[in-house]
Amino acid sequence: MVNYPSVCTSEQNYPINLVGKTGQAVQISIHNPSQYICANCEQILPDWKQQQFLWVVVVLQQSRYQLEEKTAQIETEKERLREKFMRFGCDVAFNLRDRGYLTDIIDPRTGYPLLSHPGPVPHDDTAVAKALLDYAVIKNQCCVLVHPQWGTAVYPSILLSEAPPEMIELVTRAIAPLHGWIEVEIT
Repeated sequence: MVNYPSVCTSEQNYPINLVGKTGQAVQISIHNPSQYICANCEQILPDWKQQQFLWVVVVLQQSRYQLEEKTAQIETEKERLREKFMRFGCDVAFNLRDRGYLTDIIDPRTGYPLLSHPGPVPHDDTAVAKALLDYAVIKNQCCVLVHPQWGTAVYPSILLSEAPPEMIELVTRAIAPLHGWIEVEIT
């Protein structure tokens, strides 16, 4: 078992709070891996053998709707948020990979990595967000995260990287505006 150091950046930088063109909020935070990721890393990402350090980037997008029900409108919203994350996540991942850091995004729909060979165990974004952020989860047709301000109008996504938190933060802040996400101060 690898010992992971704690994130060593200033407290005011976490989470990174953003807002999109439609006024919907986005929160991005960087964490040590959850126990689930530590225990199952090689089962989730078999290409990632013997990573000394691993960081989990949690991207929470505010949804237009509460995501508890399964309707055509909500499924369309989930797909819109998934696509937004995939475009943003790919830009961040490729930027970090270009800098020499192993990085991948997890497809929120399947739980499998997008840029690495998938392992036999899928990743569970909601469970990891619950473990790292200590948010409640509602279990109905699927597990739904409960954000303290947004309720169930939240879509969690995960990016994994061996880059140091400071580098992840730098790249995230540089790429977010390219996707229409502007940083805001939360008081």
